[in-house]
Amino acid sequence: MKLAVLSHKPCWQSENGGFVTHGGFPFQMQALSELFDATTLVLPQIYRKSAESDLPLQGHNLTVQPLTELRGKGLKRKLLFPFWLLRNVVTILRESRKADAIHAPIPGDIGTVGIFAALLLRKPLFVRHCGNWHEPRTPIERFWKWLMQMIAGGRNVMMATGGDVQPPSNNPKLSWIFATSLPQSKLTALHRVRSAPQDAPQLITVSRQEWDKGTDIVIRALPELLQQRPNAVLHVVGDGSALDAFKSLSDDLQVRDAICFHGQIAHEQVLRLLQQADLFCYPTSASEGFPKVVLEALASGLPVITTKVSVLPFLIGTKGGVVLETISTTELVRAANSVLSDAGHYGELSRGATEIAGGYSLERWRDVIATRLQAEWQQPITESPE
Repeated sequence: MKLAVLSHKPCWQSENGGFVTHGGFPFQMQALSELFDATTLVLPQIYRKSAESDLPLQGHNLTVQPLTELRGKGLKRKLLFPFWLLRNVVTILRESRKADAIHAPIPGDIGTVGIFAALLLRKPLFVRHCGNWHEPRTPIERFWKWLMQMIAGGRNVMMATGGDVQPPSNNPKLSWIFATSLPQSKLTALHRVRSAPQDAPQLITVSRQEWDKGTDIVIRALPELLQQRPNAVLHVVGDGSALDAFKSLSDDLQVRDAICFHGQIAHEQVLRLLQQADLFCYPTSASEGFPKVVLEALASGLPVITTKVSVLPFLIGTKGGVVLETISTTELVRAANSVLSDAGHYGELSRGATEIAGGYSLERWRDVIATRLQAEWQQPITESPE
């Protein structure tokens, strides 16, 4: 079978001419391509300079069909979308017709187009909801959730990113899928059960640096943490629109010397920093699906302090860290002191973190999807398995 993936994930050309992007998407697409005879990624192309953090879009018989750039954010993007669609509809329909099946990751406007293209052309459809399934916050998020529950079944395979003791829907044809970017070899290489730091704990937070990711909460907690642990260091990894504001906040609180702002760096560098850290702080209030960076922290043996958002309470539980009752500086300080002050508890959480992460390899992610697709489509999805 040939798969077409219609996604809003932007791509751009590297210096050697190949297409690249960032995040966990290229790892997942490479794994997904192993299930099919050929895979085409239909993505909007933007124009930017190559960077060390770029990741190649590659895989088994994987190609990229670029669309024109979809500009703007929020209301402006919505207003411009019909004009963008008119410009790209021929390409979208052509690639959809050529494919034997369509994968539409949502939330996202282009993924939504992919859903309706598959329904229109009567193609087998695989939809993966990558946002916060538990708490849709906007009308369009509620629409996506309703639509998936309505059309799940037959050749329409619906999977919600996340996890819980309860299924995601009363429709038994809609199931959970986790998210990861770590193959088993990387999980094995990262595996490390840690001892509590003695003097200079290294705290780390990794995310797109926006206000709802909670980096400001961690920075505001630092003055009090430094009173008890004057040699503590906070590593802030990632770029974003709030990064300059976070730097100004650290200046105002007079803790800039205790913070390393790394910006956007290569994935391997992120993993190295996680290996060197002692505690992962992620007090997010964002509409998360399954934050892959939390899984990477767990795989590195880091106890995680996070919040009751989406899958995080289910993922962390009491075994891999602390789930805050409320999102506040006071709660974060209390949790950090509790973990760092008890060497025995710290070791238990580190061991629990690696055990949790061990069940979420990229190979298992691929195989769970393969089992669902073959069961629902009732046909082999590749004629030339690797």
